[in-house]
Amino acid sequence: MLPPPVPARSWAELKRQVAERLLLANPSGVYRSKAPPVLLAVPVLQIELQANGHIKRISVLREPRQAKDTIELARHALMRAAPFGDMRHLPGPWVFTETFLFDDERRFKPRSLD
Repeated sequence: MLPPPVPARSWAELKRQVAERLLLANPSGVYRSKAPPVLLAVPVLQIELQANGHIKRISVLREPRQAKDTIELARHALMRAAPFGDMRHLPGPWVFTETFLFDDERRFKPRSLD
């Protein structure tokens, strides 16, 4: 079980917290070392949040050419990491992007932490 999210003071802080929650919520599906020089896939997702920090919508901004299943792996990872805290104190719209750096073992690292 994840600790309750702490309200972020800025969008930069929110993105960092989301990336850290992704690691906590998906311990067997992530790597923490430097990203390998050649990645299996790099999906980019846009995440729209509700005022309470729950995910409203996830859209694909960049689909990888291979290993298209990594899109669903990234979506599920986000769902496990949510909610992300109260958004009402941040300027809207409550939308941000995250890039997922997948290695050959289909483990990921959020680009925000690389």
